[in-house]
Amino acid sequence: MNKAGILGRWTKEKSEELYGIKNWGAGYFSISDKGEVLVNPYKDNKESAISIMDIISGIRERGLDMPVLLRFENILDSQISYLNNSFAEAIKNLGYKNVYRGVYPIKVNQQQQVVEEVTKFGERYHHGLEVGSKAELIAALSVMRDREACIICNGYKDEEFIDLGLYAIKMGFKLFFVIEMPGELDIVLERSRELNIEPNIGVRIKLSAKAGGHWTESGGDRSLFGLNMSEVINLVDTLKEKNMLNSLKLLHYHLGSQIPNIRDIRSAVFEAVRVYAELVKEGAPMGYLDLGGGLAVDYDGSNTNYMNSRNYTVEEYCTDIVEAVMTTLDPSNVPHPVIITESGRTIVAYYSVLVFNVLDVASFEEYDLPDTLDDNTHEQIKNLFDVYKNINLKNIQECYNDALYYRDIIRDMFKHGNISLRERAFSEKIFWNIIHQIAREKTKLKNPPPDLREIEIAIADIYYCNFSVFQSLPDSWAIDQLFPIMPIHRLLELPKNNAVIADITCDCDGIIDKFIDLHDVRNTLPVHEVNNGDDYYLGVFLVGAYQETLGDLHNLFGDTNVVSIRISPDGHYDFVREIEGDSVADVLSYVEFDPKDMLVSFREIAEDAVREGYITPKDRKEIMKAYQDGIWGYTYYER
Repeated sequence: MNKAGILGRWTKEKSEELYGIKNWGAGYFSISDKGEVLVNPYKDNKESAISIMDIISGIRERGLDMPVLLRFENILDSQISYLNNSFAEAIKNLGYKNVYRGVYPIKVNQQQQVVEEVTKFGERYHHGLEVGSKAELIAALSVMRDREACIICNGYKDEEFIDLGLYAIKMGFKLFFVIEMPGELDIVLERSRELNIEPNIGVRIKLSAKAGGHWTESGGDRSLFGLNMSEVINLVDTLKEKNMLNSLKLLHYHLGSQIPNIRDIRSAVFEAVRVYAELVKEGAPMGYLDLGGGLAVDYDGSNTNYMNSRNYTVEEYCTDIVEAVMTTLDPSNVPHPVIITESGRTIVAYYSVLVFNVLDVASFEEYDLPDTLDDNTHEQIKNLFDVYKNINLKNIQECYNDALYYRDIIRDMFKHGNISLRERAFSEKIFWNIIHQIAREKTKLKNPPPDLREIEIAIADIYYCNFSVFQSLPDSWAIDQLFPIMPIHRLLELPKNNAVIADITCDCDGIIDKFIDLHDVRNTLPVHEVNNGDDYYLGVFLVGAYQETLGDLHNLFGDTNVVSIRISPDGHYDFVREIEGDSVADVLSYVEFDPKDMLVSFREIAEDAVREGYITPKDRKEIMKAYQDGIWGYTYYER
């Protein structure tokens, strides 16, 4: 069938199924009739959907280059509302006799714009902040205006940290010092006596419950932070001795981030609430129950207990928590506490999309080979050619083993000078044609041999893309986190190629070769052919949580350009903020180079070259301009 016939059969519905956008997009992302990815913070209002390709055109017209991180303000607003309204609905339906007060952990995304917008959009729900360091506390106090919202202080706390928190309490803020290690209590009590300010004390406990997923070690007896039950009793006794038990108002635990199974969440709540009830019996006023983080994001859209998904909805999460608290406390007539969760991932993940362009493609296509070989062809190359000519469904494992064997012999012969470079090159063409044939035959098998299950990777195209995995998607490299990745245009065309994605860091780890799939993990991403001279754009979705915070300066690639978009219900949108990515000078200064000193030094080197006759003064002028343009330019590939 001709190409037009194939393309005519491809539809946006097939692209939706192939890339799973309806499953992981949560209603925020879809595909238009033009075959472009749409973003819509209002979900059911079709008029408000806008094309990411239109946004890219606007970015180009304004002089910004790829890669760019798009932040959609309305999606952040929507996610905060979704979580708070879901808890409010569960509280209303179950007759819970207190309220929900969420806090956003600043560590999830510490960018100023993000923290400011969380507090702005969260103010109507009294949505607060969680801090884990002195710097984060200082940041929180600079943006927090709502004295009904909570500020939860976790992490190490020195005297300066504690003094600042005590002053915030004196100013009327609901700030809690969470005791995570036994020695912290003495410092809090000492500073509160010195400043004559009564502290709000919480205690973090180690649960026996543990959760599945990447962060399973956050819970359980061997978790890094928190007090065991014996230490909790010691804390209570110390507070009683010092007549400070009235300061103990909050119980906290952290089961882990991205908890995929709702059963683990329920189990932890039941255990923690029993401890809470016992602390009330000990005479502590309590009143606040902080269940930590863990609300997962369904990155792959499978709605399962796989580590990149979750087997529950936000509504089920809220209902199960409220119900578990009531079920445990009501028989003992313990008043219902304010429920706090530190849900950061689900708040900000959908908010950001990384967009980048493809710079080049390396294709592993089949070669044209002759039907027969010359008589003077080396015997081992003939053996490899015989494997190529005799592949069938029944012998693909044997042919695979033989191909590897003869290939290695031929390579060894080349090292010892027994065959020529041209002969080796011809043998490699035969080998790769064998791999292509085996890959095709393998698809016909229901249960392919283990050696062949990932053979597609060996012949996948490599799409070299304008970004750094280490800067923008560190979790993809470090912990094999899967993110939805797909082309953002040409989605009415059949994606005929299968590719892995390489970044431009010239590092063998700068690659993405695991992709989401509804039933498993794909080793390649279906993509379109890149036409010479045409831009081809890919988007990585759900990257708002942790990726900016954890990104590093590998190969001195810095922060990307950032553009914030606000969308109105009628589909009009504004570029509300543009933040230029790091220049070369910026990243050099991060690693203690001084750009001004570098310019002076290079100018001296160039003048030495003039003096020694390598270049002319006019050459020096052009060379210095190129050096200066480079030092103040974008760290990524520029047109």
